[in-house]
Parts: sequence; C-alpha cells; structure tokens
Amino acid sequence: MPINFENTEIAFSSQSNSELKQAHLLFSAMGNPFLTKIGIQCTNLAFKFRLPIKGIVKSTIFKQFCGGETLEEADVTAQKLNQFGVDVIMDYGVEGKSDESVFDATVDDFIKTIHFSKDKKYIPFISMKITGFCRFELLEMVQEGKLLSTELQQEFDRVWTRVDKICKQAHDSNKMILIDAEESWIQKPIDDLANAMMEKYNKERVVVFNTFQLYCHDRFEYLKTSYELSRQKNFLLGAKLVRGAYMEKERARAAQLNYASPIQVDKESTDKDYNLAVDFCLHNLTSMAVFIGTHNDNSCLLATQKMEQLSIPKNTNQVHFSQLFGMSDNISFNLAKEGYHVSKYLPYGPVEDVIPYLMRRAQENTSVAGQTGRELALITKELKRRKNK
Repeated sequence: MPINFENTEIAFSSQSNSELKQAHLLFSAMGNPFLTKIGIQCTNLAFKFRLPIKGIVKSTIFKQFCGGETLEEADVTAQKLNQFGVDVIMDYGVEGKSDESVFDATVDDFIKTIHFSKDKKYIPFISMKITGFCRFELLEMVQEGKLLSTELQQEFDRVWTRVDKICKQAHDSNKMILIDAEESWIQKPIDDLANAMMEKYNKERVVVFNTFQLYCHDRFEYLKTSYELSRQKNFLLGAKLVRGAYMEKERARAAQLNYASPIQVDKESTDKDYNLAVDFCLHNLTSMAVFIGTHNDNSCLLATQKMEQLSIPKNTNQVHFSQLFGMSDNISFNLAKEGYHVSKYLPYGPVEDVIPYLMRRAQENTSVAGQTGRELALITKELKRRKNK
C-alpha cells in the first residue's frame, strides 16, 4: 500500500494546538507577497538600526524554521524530533562572511558541533557551505581559471585545509558531511573539493556527500560522470539530490551577462531529471549512498516505490530522505513512521546572523507555487480533525 502523505495526525504529532495555530498564522502571512516583502524590509531595517525586535523574530519565523540560537537549544529541538523517529542535520546558519579569522573560527564551530553530536545517533549529518570557509570572489577566480598569485594560492590552500579538517573529524566521529551546492559560477571548485574529500574519506563508507542541483540542466549528466569517477578512483559516491535554491539569481545573471542560462527550461524538466537521478542512485547503491532532499510528495513516493521494486530495505543506511525544519512535516513524519531514514535540516545560530536564511525561507514560500497553500491546507485539516475528535 502506497505511503499516505495526507495523514495529518502523524504529520503534526509533535506539535501542540497552539504551535499549529502559530504556524497557520505565519504561513498565512507568507502567502501574501506584499506582506512578505514589507516584513523582510522592516526586519532588515530594524536589525540595521538595532531596534528591539529580536524577541518577536525569535518567537515567530525563527521558531518555525530554526532549532535555536545555540547547539544546546538546537539539541532540545532535535531530541523532540527524535521521539518521532526523525533525525536532524545540524546546519550552522551563519553565512556571508569574508574574513580569514571568521573562516577559522567557523571551522572550530564545526568541529565543536561534530564533537557535540558524536554519541547522538539522531544527529547523523552536519551540513556545510564552502563559502562559509572561503571568499566568494576567490572561488569565482578559481572557476574562471585565473592565475592565482602566491598569496591567493595560499589563501585557497587554507580553504582545502579547513574543509579537510572537518571531513576528517566527521570520519573519525562516524558522522556524515553534506557539502552544499552553490551558484553555478563557483560550483566547479566546490565539486573538485567535494570529489577530493570523497576520494580521501569515502573508502569503507560514505562520509562526504556532494550536492547535485537538478534544476540545472547539466547536473544529471554530472551525477553520472561523478559516479564513473568514483568507480575509476575506487571510492564510494555520496550524492545529495535537490532541485535547487538559486534559480532567480541564476537566470538574472545569465540574462545580464548574455550567456545561456544553466537552468532547466521548465519545472517538468527539473522534475524529470530529479526523478531520473533518484532512480539512477537507487540502481547503484552497491557503490554509493543517496540523500533525497525534496519537498515534492511525488518524488518521495516514487523513491519508496522504486525501493520496494528493487527490494531495498526501508532502513538501509544508504538511503536518506530530508526536508527543511518547519516545512513538509506531512512527508517527514509519515516516512519516519513507515521506517525510512528521514532527517530535518535544522539551522541554528544567533537570530541576527540567521536572518539571511530566514528571509530566503520567507521569499521561497511566497514564490514557490503552491508551497504555502499546501502547508496551510494541511495545518487547517489537522486543526479541524483535532477539533472534531
């Protein structure tokens, strides 16, 4: 019998009536593009002029999409999810820095996170962005093939050292690292780094995952190329599959600089490549592990059906599903209830530092067709069910 993603009793089993009502209010506001735009502008201005709005932000949008300001606060959220069979990916949500000392301090934060999660089986993953350890402009120069000065080469070498230090710690602590995909014009050095870390640490098991954004029309082919590379170099491929997060920015830059957009021509093409990528990975699990990161019910359903067809156990360590914390609980909790490995992306960090992440969540929920309406409909259905119980 196919898994039922409409079961709201299971989907919202971790949330009280008051928490559901607050989520309903928040998604209702995000469903209004004008309100969202004004809200983002006001929030940014308030933080810029140091107005006392931190409490409001922390009790609303931050509470919905983030685990807490500290590791300890995030762990409380993680333990609550663990009661329902849902794991977490710790995601230090601070981004957009450009100072070497900050990059080094961020490495220390990641090492601390890995140590903290070492004996906590419900925290199997740590997520990282290479731009958390490297200037964006330096990655651009490397991708463009520019000859680096001795000083710049040393700066880039330090990036490799930082990432290697984190991956080694994850390997030694039996944790997994998810290297996020980023903008297409800095993606090649990120791919190269991810491949090098996989070659070094993915010998006996998958420790490091690279991310494939399937809304780019060349990434399914690159997934297959990556698989062939892993076979040639005798390491296990870790493939995190997502649709993607930079579509509007990618199209705008392509138009501005007059080059062919890397983005798929339509959503159907993205969906097709995404499902083909999942299918490809499930057929090759003897040499890889796959992380299925999506809020798409159909892709998750197809993946579970394919696993059944191929006699892949639901609880295999080589297949993980994931959604963002605060969204698509109908997928996460129902998959977990059926015995699949499911993890929530759980960002944490000081409220003022996590604002860029929160603003993206608000914008995406406004712009992604049907996402906010879907969340609202499910919450409404569950509130009505509880009222009539």
